[in-house]
Amino acid sequence: MCQHQPPCPSAQSTDREAARPVAHHPEQGWSLLCNGVLLFEDTGELLPDGRIIAPHRSPNADDVTAAA
Repeated sequence: MCQHQPPCPSAQSTDREAARPVAHHPEQGWSLLCNGVLLFEDTGELLPDGRIIAPHRSPNADDVTAAA
């Protein structure tokens, strides 16, 4: 599916999120990557074969009020 040179990581690669977006819809919270992966803003993923990858953002990634 990817026509980039060098090619983007495949949907089966551990670095699949590094593929280039071909459709980006931040208002809906998702992007379609050139390797066919749907990447959601919560870091969850839907792979082209239908497998679901659970969100893997660190629990405190958005917490900007860390205890001093």
